[in-house]
Amino acid sequence: MKEQVCLGNWTRETLDILLYESWAITDTGKRIDFLSGKFLGVEYRESTLIGDINTTEILVINLNGVDCFTFLDCIEAMRISNSFSEFKENLKKVRYQSGKIVFENRNHFFTDWREYNSDLVGDITEHVSKGKSSQVKKILNRKDVGTCFLPGISCRERQIVYIPAGNVADAVIENLRTGDYIGIYSEKPGLDVSHVGILMKNKEDVLFRHASKSSMRVVDEDFRNYIADKPGIVVLRPM
Repeated sequence: MKEQVCLGNWTRETLDILLYESWAITDTGKRIDFLSGKFLGVEYRESTLIGDINTTEILVINLNGVDCFTFLDCIEAMRISNSFSEFKENLKKVRYQSGKIVFENRNHFFTDWREYNSDLVGDITEHVSKGKSSQVKKILNRKDVGTCFLPGISCRERQIVYIPAGNVADAVIENLRTGDYIGIYSEKPGLDVSHVGILMKNKEDVLFRHASKSSMRVVDEDFRNYIADKPGIVVLRPM
């Protein structure tokens, strides 16, 4: 099978060492913090994956440039791997339904993870919301004009639970943990979220670690400030 691998400043040997070191960190949040911290400063780059309805999908591993979602799926695959070879196999499982590398099986939506990777992550949005969550039924991939965001991908009806940004108060933040995957809820028809990142708690600081289009790199930003003008959040927690 064709594949494209770009490891940036790493080699397979240094990744083996990194993943072996991370495997010794038994706390899931701390392991994600350790791994994702190595990506701080990595360039933001869109459209690194190869495949669409007219182009054969191939496995892409690009650690030299990430967008918000490829950043997350690399971190999620790394956190369940203790070697580069395991990471490569786990990336297939994280990125594709049943690990089958075809465009139709790619997890295009954040909540696809809760549907198809339920052994790895769980949707805890309602649980952490302190009764402040909202629900909406959406048909993912369908625009309000009836066309699709992603031609060739079937539309899917899904119940989305999110916490409006105004309700993300201290009581909710107290229930969040380092390593939680945060989706920024989208009000657009057909989309569940518009952006994703990872929550980090460092003493009094609550940070949002993400591949930022405005900063053009992976950065940490103050979480409260970041979501203040956003519609809300969806929270997935690694098992």
